[in-house]
Amino acid sequence: MRVALAGAGAFGIKHLDALARIDGVEIAAVVSRRLDQAEAVAEKYGAPLASTELDDVLRSPDVDAVILATPTQMHAQQAIDTMRAGKHVQVEIPLADSWSDAQAVAATQRDTGLVCMVGHTRRFNPSHQWIHQRIRAGELNVLQMDVQTYFFRRTNMNALGQPRSWTDNLLWHHAAHTVDLFAYQCGADVLEAHALAGPTNADLGIPMDMSIQLKTSKGQICTLSLSFNNEGPLGTFFRYICDNGTYIARYDDLIDGRDVAVDLSHVDVSLDGIELQDREFVAAIHENREPNASVHQVLKCYEVLDRLDQQMQT
Repeated sequence: MRVALAGAGAFGIKHLDALARIDGVEIAAVVSRRLDQAEAVAEKYGAPLASTELDDVLRSPDVDAVILATPTQMHAQQAIDTMRAGKHVQVEIPLADSWSDAQAVAATQRDTGLVCMVGHTRRFNPSHQWIHQRIRAGELNVLQMDVQTYFFRRTNMNALGQPRSWTDNLLWHHAAHTVDLFAYQCGADVLEAHALAGPTNADLGIPMDMSIQLKTSKGQICTLSLSFNNEGPLGTFFRYICDNGTYIARYDDLIDGRDVAVDLSHVDVSLDGIELQDREFVAAIHENREPNASVHQVLKCYEVLDRLDQQMQT
C-alpha cells in the first residue's frame, strides 16, 4: 500500500509515525506548503517524492492512497480531487466547513466507489473503544456526556507551537469530534441541537468560546464546552455518565468515576488512536469495504454542525 501524506504539520507527523508501524505500508510522497519542509520530512520517512503541489501526487502512478492533513478550508475540494484521480483518501477532521461541501464529498465517493474515510479519531481511541464495546455487549448505556474541549490559541499556532497559515475553528473542527462521538456511542441520531457563541476575536475572526447542547432520539443528552481562551489544562475530557458506571476519557486513556485507571491493553492491537485509525483505512482498502468513520457514516454530524452554525449566525 503506497500512501502519500499532504500536510506535514503536527498532525501529519502523527500519521507518518503511525504508518511506519503498519506492515505492508510504504510512505510514497510528502506534500507541504514549503518545499524544504516536504523534503526534510520525506527524507526522514523514506518517501521518494516531496512536493508543494498535491497534483504531483495525484498524477503519480506510484500512489494508491492519500491522507489529507491540510488546512480545514482545503479538505473537501482536495478529497474530491483525490478520488477523481482514482486514489483512496482519508481526510482529517473536519470533512468540510460547510454542509454543502460535505455532501459534495459524499456524492463523489458514491460516484467513484473508492474508500473515503474521515479522521474522526475518537471512534478509534482505546478509551472510547472500551466504552463502545461494552455498549454493544449490553453492559452500558450512555445517559449523559459532559465534554470539555479547551485550548489556548489566541494566535495561529499549531500543536508544536509553530505558526499556522490558516485559522482553526471550534465548531467545524473541535465540536465535530464530540457531535459524531455522542451519536456513535448512543446509537441514535441527534434530534435537538443548540449553541451559544462568545464574542468574535478581532484578530482571528472567530468565536473563542462556545457552548453546545445535544439530545438524541433516545433522550440522551450532551453538554459540550469549548474555548480557545483556556490556559490549562489543555485537551478534551469526556465524562460518560452511564446506567452502569461513570467514566472519564482523555484521548487514549480512561479512568472510572473513582479515578481508577481502566486497563485498555486488550482493547485493540495498539494503544495509539491515530495508528488504529490508519490501520482501519489501510484494511478497508485491502478488503474493499466501507471503513468505520466513512464519509457516509459521519455525514449526519456535519448536518448538525450546519444547524448549530446557522443558530450562532442569527
